[in-house]
Amino acid sequence: MTINNHLNHPPDILQPLKIGNLEIANRLVVAPMAGVTDNPFRKLCKHFGAGHAISEMMTSDKTLRMTQKSLYRANFEGEIAPITAQIAGSDPIELAQAARYQVANGAQVIDINMGCPAKKVCSKLAGSALLQDEDLVARILDSVVAAVDVPVTLKTRLGFKNGEENILRVAEQAEQAGIAALTLHGRTREDMYLNQARYDLIKQVKQLLHIPVIANGDIDSPEKALFVKNFTGADAIMIGRAAQGRPWIFREIQHFISTGTHLPAPSIEEIRQVLLGHLQELYRFYGEYSGCRIARKHIAWYTKGLKGSNSFRQNMYQLDSTATQALMVDHYFQSLLLLGENMDDIAE
Repeated sequence: MTINNHLNHPPDILQPLKIGNLEIANRLVVAPMAGVTDNPFRKLCKHFGAGHAISEMMTSDKTLRMTQKSLYRANFEGEIAPITAQIAGSDPIELAQAARYQVANGAQVIDINMGCPAKKVCSKLAGSALLQDEDLVARILDSVVAAVDVPVTLKTRLGFKNGEENILRVAEQAEQAGIAALTLHGRTREDMYLNQARYDLIKQVKQLLHIPVIANGDIDSPEKALFVKNFTGADAIMIGRAAQGRPWIFREIQHFISTGTHLPAPSIEEIRQVLLGHLQELYRFYGEYSGCRIARKHIAWYTKGLKGSNSFRQNMYQLDSTATQALMVDHYFQSLLLLGENMDDIAE
């Protein structure tokens, strides 16, 4: 399938999308990723063209609601509306209470997590483990939708085990319960993040439902975004891991879809400025101790594949001060600029 063939039938990714009574700016969505999709990251991705971003998963256990980690995750200060809070749990009543709490906290959309494959989540019959109990799924959906007056969305997977995919039934349950949009990751829980995402069932779900369907899984380039959108017929696409250290992927997708051509890779100077700005936001948001430590993984993602990056990272991991961390990052990129301005000049 060529670029020209795609552009003869341009998709609507750049157009607004209605979720319930709300409108998001375009159809590029940032996936909720625990430990990644925090307030600074969501704002940065929106700056680069994402139309919508969903918060990190927040537990429905009210005894954990006031922990520092939960308070960080529920901080929507300065975000571009609409604000979406993702909740996770297995008890319909607790999830309904969590939904009401997040709406009072400023959330304009509630997203229910039935897709997380992590062992510590599934062991509590939450996340994708819920797909093993369709009756419980139905009770949770009904309970949360009835609890709040804002749109409720659902993020899930194809099923729990390969060969036992039950997404078509779960998707129908979701629409019947009043779910406003469904995001579907093209893997089962058994797959974790291995194997390739499968888009055929996402296509079938889209054909089955009347609510918006958002396709997720392995979308890591402008071409892949366009392919998945066209193949599945989904109303929007969701990008997760590909945006780690590369928040400008949303800008790249928008440009490719608009013109059929690729934007040049960001210059080393632009990456330096974006990363340093991201670090300052992390430091402001989390403070000295946590800010320095949380920044480490982001620095690693931004510098992956650059010359001398491995030894730089090993030294950077030893630092426990935000000031020295930012200074070391700046010095590293200044050294790269001596080698050249473009990615081709400094890639390992």
